[in-house]
Amino acid sequence: MLQSKANWKYTSLQEEAVEWEDDAVALSPIVKQLLQQRGITSIEEARQFLSPDIKNLHSPLKIDSIERAAVRVHKAIDNDEKILIYGDYDADGVSSTTVLIKALEELGANCDFYIPNRFTEGYGPNEAAFRAAAENGFTLIITVDTGIASVYEAHVAKELGIDLIITDHHEPQEELPDCFAIIHPKCSEGYPFQELAGVGVAFKFAQSLLGYFPKHLLEFAAIGTIADLVPLVDENRVLAFYGLHALTISQNPGIKALKRVCKVEGNVTEEDVGFLIGPRINAVGRLENADLAVQLLLTDDDEIAQEMAEEINVINDERKKIVNNIFQEAQQIVESSATHDVIIVAKEGWNEGVLGIVASKLVRKYDRPAIVLTIKPELNTVKGSARSIPAFDFFKNGMRIRELFTHFGGHAQAAGMTFPLDNLPLVQEKLDTFIREELTESDFKQVIEISAQLKVEEIDEELVQEIDRLAPFGMKNPKPVFELKEAPADARKIGSAKNHLKLLFKKNDQTLDSIGFGMGELYEHISPSAVLSLVGELGINEWNGHRKAQFLIEDMKIDEWQLFDYRGKKNRNVHLDTNNAFVITTSSEPVYADVEQINYDTSIHALEEKQTLYIYDLPANLAQLKAIIKQTKPVNIVACYHIEDSAYLSAFPSREEFVWFYALVRKRKVLDLKTELQTIMNHKGWSKDRIIFISNVFFELGFVKIENGVIELETNPEKKDLSDSKLYQERLNRADIEKQLYYSNYEELKMWMESCMDYLNIPEEEVVNGL
Repeated sequence: MLQSKANWKYTSLQEEAVEWEDDAVALSPIVKQLLQQRGITSIEEARQFLSPDIKNLHSPLKIDSIERAAVRVHKAIDNDEKILIYGDYDADGVSSTTVLIKALEELGANCDFYIPNRFTEGYGPNEAAFRAAAENGFTLIITVDTGIASVYEAHVAKELGIDLIITDHHEPQEELPDCFAIIHPKCSEGYPFQELAGVGVAFKFAQSLLGYFPKHLLEFAAIGTIADLVPLVDENRVLAFYGLHALTISQNPGIKALKRVCKVEGNVTEEDVGFLIGPRINAVGRLENADLAVQLLLTDDDEIAQEMAEEINVINDERKKIVNNIFQEAQQIVESSATHDVIIVAKEGWNEGVLGIVASKLVRKYDRPAIVLTIKPELNTVKGSARSIPAFDFFKNGMRIRELFTHFGGHAQAAGMTFPLDNLPLVQEKLDTFIREELTESDFKQVIEISAQLKVEEIDEELVQEIDRLAPFGMKNPKPVFELKEAPADARKIGSAKNHLKLLFKKNDQTLDSIGFGMGELYEHISPSAVLSLVGELGINEWNGHRKAQFLIEDMKIDEWQLFDYRGKKNRNVHLDTNNAFVITTSSEPVYADVEQINYDTSIHALEEKQTLYIYDLPANLAQLKAIIKQTKPVNIVACYHIEDSAYLSAFPSREEFVWFYALVRKRKVLDLKTELQTIMNHKGWSKDRIIFISNVFFELGFVKIENGVIELETNPEKKDLSDSKLYQERLNRADIEKQLYYSNYEELKMWMESCMDYLNIPEEEVVNGL
C-alpha cells in the first residue's frame, strides 16, 4: 500500500444531461465529459468553447464609468494635457501599461508611464509619486492593474488637481477611492464577466478609447491574462486564445527578442507564457525597476530589443539564484522552529521581490499556507507575500485581522502585506486559530482534481490532440488530469541521477509509456504485479521523428497491501518506511537505527499496529509470525531474511536410513565415530552432519548413549517412534518453514501472508483470482 501525496478529488458532472446528437460536433465521450464538467450543456456552447470567437467578447460600454473616463481622456488629448499611466511591476502590470501607452500614442496623446520601485516605494500608487507627477505637469493619471485600494492616494490626487482614473481587477475593499472614474468589472453590476486580468481591463479601456477592436494589442493582453493566473474562461479564454496566436506571429521587436531568449519556437502556448515569458517579465520588477520590461515591449528597434531581452534573461537567472538561497534559509527556519498551521518566516535582508515565489515553494513542500517576510529594522516593520492552500482563503481570513496590517491586499490564494514587526506573534496566533477552526488535517494536503478515469487502450495520439482543443488551459479550465489504474509490465528508474520513474503498460497489444519526473524514489515502493493508481496529464513524446502518447504522472497510490521480496539478497538494507514500522529479528544488534525492533518472543499484546513489517529472520514456527502479522496489521511486508544452513535443502534422512544406522549400532554394540565416521560417509555417501543428526535423534529417544563420540547401544530401550523426537520434529518444522517462507515463489509467499491478514477483509475469490 502506498498513500498519495495529495488529496484526489473527482470532478462531478453537471446535473443537466447534454444531447450530443449533432454531427457538427464530432467528439469522443471523454471530451464530451470534459465539456460537461466545465458547465457546457448545449451544442452551441460547445462550439463557442472549442472555437472561441472575438464576437463573443462583451461590449466595454457595459463597464461602469468607462464612457465618462474615455471622454476625459479625449479631452486631455485635445487639450494636449500630460497623461501618466501608473502601472504595476508584475507581468500583468507591465502588459497593461504597454496596452494603454500604445493606445494613447496611437491617438496622439502626450503621455508617459510610471511604475513604482518595489523596494523604495512598494505596491500601488503613492503620494510622493503623485506629487512628482503634479510637479511635472501631469493633470490626468490612469492606473492599470492597481489602485482599487488607494483611498488616501485618490484624496492626494484630488488635492493636487489631478483627475485620477483607476483601472484595476483586484478585490475591492470596504471603501472605494474617491476619484474621477473607477473602471473595474467587480464594481460594475451590469458587466457580465468579473474575472478580467488587469490587462483585460486596460484592453477594454483601450478599445473604448480607440473606437474599434484593437487586434494589434491582443499579444500583450495574452501575456498579462495568462501570467496573472485569472480564470481562463469567458472573455479571458477569447483574449488568451487569440493572444497566443498573435504572439506566435508577432512582429513586435520586444516579443520576438523575448521569444528568442526563451527559446520559444513554433506555436506559442499558455505554458510558454506561464513558465518562460511571464517569469522573465516578472523578474525585472522583482529585482530592479520594471521600466525595462515596458521599454522592451514598446521599442521598435530590433537591436535594442535583443539587448534588453538578454539583459532581462540575466536578471531572471539572478532571480532564480536568490529564490533558491532564500528558500534554503526559510526551510532551516521552519524546521528549527515550533510547528504552526500557517508558516510564517521572516529575516532581515531578504529580497522582497521574490518572497511570493519562496512562499509558493514552502506551500508545496509543507502543505501549509506560508507567509515570507523581510524585516526592515529601521522601520520596525515586516513586508512580504503569502501563498495559500486551496482549502484556506487567505484574503478573507487576512481581512478578519485587517487592523493588524499596515497594508494588505490580494486574492484567496495570494496576498501581500506590510505590518509592524511587533504584530507578528499576534498575526501568527490569529491565523493559526482561523485555520484550525476551518480545516481538518486532510484539508492541508494539496488537491488534485481528476477529470476522468482512463484505460490504457483508450490513450493514443488522437485523444491527446482532441483534448488539446480545450486549450488554452488555466484556472477554471485546468488541463485535464486523468486516473489510470493498471499493473505495469515494467518499472525502472531513469536519468543520470536515477531520480525519474518510468513505467510501461501493456494492454491488448497496445503499449503506453508513463513518466514521473523527480519520482524515482517511488520505484522501491512498487511490488511485483501491484496495481497502481496514477493521476496525471496526457502528452505527446516526440523522439527521432516518432510521436507517441504518454502519461505524465503527478501522483501515485497503491490501494492493495504489498509484499516486497528481498529474500536471500546480499544487500538487505531496504528502507520503505521508517516512521511506522517494526523489524522482526532474532539478533540483539540493531538492524535499522531508525526502525523499532522486536523479536519472536516479544509479548504479542504489547505490539501496536504498524504500516510496515520488516521480517529480517525466520521464526521458530509459522504460528509466531502469523500472530505478529495479525496483531500489527501491516499493509506492507518486507521479506528480507536469508538462510546460512538450509534444513530444507539438506536432504532429510529417510526412515530406511535411520533403520540401517540403528542396525549397525546393534550389530557393533559400540560404534566409535572418531574412527569410523569417514568409513560410513564413504560407504553410504552421507554427510557428517547427517550422521550426527541421526545419532542425536537416537540419543534423544534413549536408544543409545553417546560419550566423546562413542555410541553405545542401550539395552531394553523404551519403544518410541522417530516422531517422538523433539530434534526430529524441529528439523521437520524448520524445513517446512523454509519451504513455505523461503523457497516458495512470490505468489505462494504472498498467498500465505494474505492468509494471516483477516483484517484486510479480502474476499476469498479475490485471493484466488489474484493468484
